[in-house]
Amino acid sequence: MKFVVRPQHIISVGGYIVEVDFPYRNIIVVNPTEEPIKIDVPIFSTEWIDEHRKLGLEITPTKDEDSFLRTWRKTKAKLDKIKGESS
Repeated sequence: MKFVVRPQHIISVGGYIVEVDFPYRNIIVVNPTEEPIKIDVPIFSTEWIDEHRKLGLEITPTKDEDSFLRTWRKTKAKLDKIKGESS
């Protein structure tokens, strides 16, 4: 299955991590480009991160000890800065 990440949009894909031994609890995906980008879900391995970074997406994995909300807000602020620069 694929999701489309809209241009200059942020999503969380933690609900689509299916591998039990996956080292991250959640993954924040940012599309900083002006084009929609398709991502594969569900997520089975850490190779998914590198494959999707090559597409131009900014991938921020979070671990159990990380604050998801703090990481989300920090990543969203970066995206808002990119949006401000492009408008």
